[in-house]
Parts: sequence; structure tokens; C-alpha cells
Amino acid sequence: MRHRLHRLTPALLSLLVGLVALLALIPRPASDTVAPSADYVIIVGVAGLRWDDVNPTDTPTMWQLAQDGAIGALSVRSARRVTCAGDGWLTLGAGNYATFTTGPVTSQCPPLAVSISPDGTRTGASLPDHGGVVAKNRALHWGAQPGALAEGVRCTTAVGPGAAVAAARPYGRVDRYADAVDENLLSACALTLVDLGEITGTDAATRAGDARRADAALAQVIADRPQRAVVVLAGLSDLEAGTRLHVAIAQGPGYTGGWLTSPSTSRPGYVQVVDLAPTALAALDRPIPGKLFAGGAATMSDGRPGSVEQAVERLADADREASVQQRVGSTFFTLLVVAELALFLLVVPLLRWARRPAGPVAHPPAPRVVVRAAEVLLIAASLAVPAALVADLLPWWRWSSPGLGFAGVTLAALAAATLVIAWTSSRSRANAPLGGVAAVGALAVALDVLTGARLQLNGVAGYSAAAGGRYAGVGVIGLGLLVTGVLLGGASLAQRFERRWRPFVMAVVGAAGMVVIASPYLGADASGAVALTAGVCAAAAMAVGGWLTITRFVWAVAAALAVTAGIGVLDLFRPEDQRSSVGRLLVRTQDGTAGYIARRIGEANVVTTVTSPLTILVIGTVLYVTFVLLRDWGGVRRLLGVFPPMRGALAGLVLASLLAGVVEGVSLNVLGAALATAAPLTVLACLRVLDHADDRTR
Repeated sequence: MRHRLHRLTPALLSLLVGLVALLALIPRPASDTVAPSADYVIIVGVAGLRWDDVNPTDTPTMWQLAQDGAIGALSVRSARRVTCAGDGWLTLGAGNYATFTTGPVTSQCPPLAVSISPDGTRTGASLPDHGGVVAKNRALHWGAQPGALAEGVRCTTAVGPGAAVAAARPYGRVDRYADAVDENLLSACALTLVDLGEITGTDAATRAGDARRADAALAQVIADRPQRAVVVLAGLSDLEAGTRLHVAIAQGPGYTGGWLTSPSTSRPGYVQVVDLAPTALAALDRPIPGKLFAGGAATMSDGRPGSVEQAVERLADADREASVQQRVGSTFFTLLVVAELALFLLVVPLLRWARRPAGPVAHPPAPRVVVRAAEVLLIAASLAVPAALVADLLPWWRWSSPGLGFAGVTLAALAAATLVIAWTSSRSRANAPLGGVAAVGALAVALDVLTGARLQLNGVAGYSAAAGGRYAGVGVIGLGLLVTGVLLGGASLAQRFERRWRPFVMAVVGAAGMVVIASPYLGADASGAVALTAGVCAAAAMAVGGWLTITRFVWAVAAALAVTAGIGVLDLFRPEDQRSSVGRLLVRTQDGTAGYIARRIGEANVVTTVTSPLTILVIGTVLYVTFVLLRDWGGVRRLLGVFPPMRGALAGLVLASLLAGVVEGVSLNVLGAALATAAPLTVLACLRVLDHADDRTR
């Protein structure tokens, strides 16, 4: 009987973990937001317009519009790495990520050049080159169809060349076109798009002059707007390298204050360009072609400060943080990778020296101060990413030297945490820092997620809203920290229990981690939860000893597949805007567009592998484990023999991180983030287990 129960343990644990993971996917309550209903929608685009351009002196019309309407930070992501004016307008018209600008990506966008020909009706026009633009975008992995917005209404008016790009139907016709706004033009069609030019450059005086001209033109639009019209003002694009957040204002029926939000961002105060097309159709009570659109209709949410000055300053501050984060983040992770790999090499002599040779004569131990210094440095290296996360508690991006400010805050947090952990773990077991420090990193991410993921949003150890990949929940780096903390922390805790209880301890800790990652209230990362399910099941099955056999691997994968299927089934009963990435993929499979997603994920994995510094950390760690830690004097085999749960935890960590990275299109980044914490701690544990080779309990 006991033998049969032992054989069924992997299956029972897989079932337990899968059920708990599915419980985390209880949907949010239905929103009571009132859907806007208007007779007209006017979308006004000003390429390059940012919130720091808007003030009551230079742009009084924009300021009043922001005071009366709903506002948000606009991510201008398109199918091009640098979104120029044409790319932003075409993305608006397609409702999906599109590209219009030709030629290589440079630091400055070329002027918008659109060929517009009158069509003989004296009111309409055509774009002779539009067929090539449509064909080019249909061949991309986003599957964008320019003209999808215009096809959703009977009549569209375009004012200006950029508006013509967005308003053109797939065959190039613009229903009504004019070079400037006149008295009756805005009521000619239900949907009107207006191009008010660009705001470019870094010179404050030049930008202020461009903003004043755009504001004067906007005042004419507001004066001529028909009754029951929703006016949307959007800074549709960047105009130079360096992605920024831009202006988004909606004012009219359904938009009378508050923050703008959308299903594509799930965060109040943030919307995307791809949300504008479904927003226009929803306001006009027209059907939204979900198969073609990548975004969702923007709605109004509460929580905005009562003062428009405070609200605008908050959005401008988010733009500053997002722009600085991209530069500082790249430097931070590059330096971290170099520092960790260099530290690993410096520890090699200590590992060789710590091994006790056989025989009556033994060499003297390494100087204690040197070993202790190495341990402190390894602890500090493992805490670097969590320290970078909590650095956003202080507004370092507002300082005159943001890079130095971030470095100072991070080093201060790192020094404090390192001293505390080094002092408290100086006499602990070899596996205590391995699990304890990893748990600290996971706890930092979990607390951030529980409080709205404010530290990860636009943070160095988080995600950039300007990049347009994620706006809420747990990010790639946070997922790596959570996977590491759940598995290594759970293994360290399981080591304290009797052998028969260790799998259940791992399962319980893993289930708690899945709730944090998968819940739409918290991490909102269903694919990450699926990956963690596989890792936890593998770790639980190996917690009593042994290696990752085919049987254990099959049960782990089966649990992940069961969770995937369960998520998909639950998503069928949830509102479309609350579906997880797994559910959306299943829907795309049904409507025949899943191939675009597969291509996009594959290309993203390739690009990330080549460009991310974390790829170097993964490769370096694999080589280090192979040629150093697995040697007779490396210590890792002794570590895994003395502490069996750690064997399963490390195997589960690699399995979960690799699976999550590949599925989410970030390649080795999740594994790299996990190893940034786990690898230094593993080396530290190897040092300690060799130092206590005569004492098998440590």
C-alpha cells in the first residue's frame, strides 16, 4: 500500500498544484463603467505631444480639455522600433501595430511624406501608394490591416496628411478630405480624424512654439465640434529615437473626468494607440472587429487627483521615469552580468582550497577573512536585482543625474540588506542563505504586486510602459525572482521537515506562488503560472531524492498542460477583456490567427536572445556549473546530496524559467533574472558545504 501511494505521489501533487493554480484565476467582478454613446467622434493627432508640453499658459485649450475630460499616458508602440508620425497614424487606422515609414531606423524620424490625389468627387481623395503599405503590413507577424477603422463606419473625414493615412480604406480611398478644418466639415461624417502637425526637438522654446500652434488649431476644432461629439487628443508618435509616453485625452459623452484605461493595459491612466480605434467605434456604438484590433475600447476610471495640475504632473513624471528607465536599466544589467561572472571566477581558488583532500595531511584552511569577504560579496550579488526593485521607493529619476541617483539608492539598499543577511546567516546551515535570500527577493516582488506593482511599473527591475509590453502585474524580472524564491525558499523550508512531508511542503509553497502570479488581481501572468506549475511539480517529485527522471518530467509537463487547459476553459466564461494570454491564444487558434502570435513570439525570442545581457549570464553560468561546480572540488554534488530538496528546486527553477521565457517571447530573460539571484547563492552554498565537509548536517 505504501509503495503504491509512493508511486502515486507525483500524480496527486500534480493534481493538487493544478487545482490551486486554477483557483487563482477567479475573474474580476464585472465593471460598472457606463459605455460612452456619441453621435460623432473627432480624433485629433499631434505627433510628439507629451504631457510636459501641456500647461495653462502655452496650451490653454488642451489644458481645459484635460480638466473636463479623462486623461492618460499614451504608449505609441507600433510595428516599427521607433514610431514615427506615419507609423502612429497607420496604427490608429489599423487598430493594430503597423508600420508606414520606410528606410532604416535612425535617431531622427524623416518628415511625413504622403501622396494624396483628388478622386474627382471634390470631397474625397485617394492614396496611390496605399496598396503597397497594406500588402507590407499584412505580411508582418502582427497581421495588421490598414483601413480597418474606416471600414467600421459608413463615412470618414480626414484633415491633413497624417489623418489621410489613418482614414484611408484598404484600397486607398479617403471618403472626405480637406487640408484644414472649416465650419461644416466636422459634422459631415460620424468619424473625423485631424492632423495638427508635430512637436519635435529637445529645445524647450521650439517645443513651446509648436505646442502653441497646435493648441490654436485645436481651439478651432473645439469651436466647430457638433453636439454629442467625443473629442480625442493624442500624441500619436515619437519623432526621434527613445520611446516616450504621450498625451491622451478624451472628452465628451462618457468621458467627463477620471483616468483613461483600457483592457490592453489594465492600469488606470495608461492607454495605447491601438486602443483608439476600438474606442471610436465603441463611442459610436458600432461593432468592434476583435479579430483585427489589438487593443480595446478605452473607458474612464476613478482615482484621478482632484487638481488637474497634480494629474498632469503625475503623467509627466511617469514619462520622465519611463524614458530614464530604459537607459539606466540596460546599464544596470550589463554591469550586473559582468560583476557576477567576475565574482564567480574569483571564487574558483576558494572552492579548490576548501575541498579537504584524503589522507592524514591536510592543507591549512583559507584565511577566514577572505572566505567571509567572498560570502558577503556573493550575498550582495544575489540581492542586486531586489535592491534595484526597491530603489524606486525614492524618485531618483527626478534628480539632475538620474543614473548616479539610481546607483546611490540601489547601493544603499543593497548594503543594508547585505549586512543584515550576512550577519543573521553567518552561523546558519549551508542552504539557509540559498533559500532565505531567494525568499526575500520573491517577497519584495509579491509585496509590490499586492500593492499595485508600482515599483515594477517603469522601474529598472520592472517593465516600461513606454515600450508597450506590459502595464500591470508581474514583469519578466519579477517573474524570475518569484520563481527563484518560491522554489529555493520552498526547498529550504522542506529540508526542515521529515522526508515524507517534503513534497507536500513544496506543493503548498508552490501553490501560494501560483496564486500571486496567476491571479488577475495580482500578477496577471497565466503563462508564468503554467510554467511555475511544471517547475513546482518537478521539484516536489524530487524533494525526497533522486533526479529528474522521465516519469517525473512527464508528470510535471502533464500538470502544466492541465493548468493550461483549465485556464482556457475558464476563459471561455470570462469577459473578453479579462481573458488571460492563454485564453486569448486559444481564441486566436479558433479564428485562424494564432500563426501570427507564434511568429511574433518566435521572432521576439530570437531578438531577445541576441540583444539581452542576461543571455550572457545564462551562458556563463552554464559554463561555470559545467567546468567548475560539477568538478570533484566544485561542491555542488555534495550540496545536492546533503540537501535533496535543493536538487529538485534547482531543476524546477531551470524548467519553469525556460518554459516561461519561451512562451512569453523573452527567451532566456526569465532564466537570467532567476540566475542573477540563484547562481551567487548556489556558489555560496557550495563554499559552505565544502567548508563543513566533516559535518553532514550543515
